[in-house]
Amino acid sequence: MSYNRIEDLEVYILAEDLSNEIWDITTQWDFFAKDTVGKQICRAADSISANIAEGYGRFHFKENKNFCYYSRGSILETKSFLRKMKHRGLVSEEIYNQLFSKLEIIHIKLNAYLKYIGKKSSGTKP
Repeated sequence: MSYNRIEDLEVYILAEDLSNEIWDITTQWDFFAKDTVGKQICRAADSISANIAEGYGRFHFKENKNFCYYSRGSILETKSFLRKMKHRGLVSEEIYNQLFSKLEIIHIKLNAYLKYIGKKSSGTKP
């Protein structure tokens, strides 16, 4: 496995796509929903790919891993807001299941990426 650019990293692309999908959903809501859960889920979802990218740009593997851990926290935060969206009737059961499934895949792929960079020695990026 070799990654020359962040765009070569599948977990990053999936996370970016998910955050854009959440953005497209939340921008259709009324002001109150957008101002409360909408802003928060967008920030949490954006943070998933942003932290992967920031870690990727770091020189040491340990720093990369730390940012991946932040990303993993953002996945769980996004799941929490997604459950709130469903409970508050902001998304259908079908959309909730689709988004939750995508978050699960991102979570699994991020764990695999963490395992991969954990096997590397300190120094250069993967």
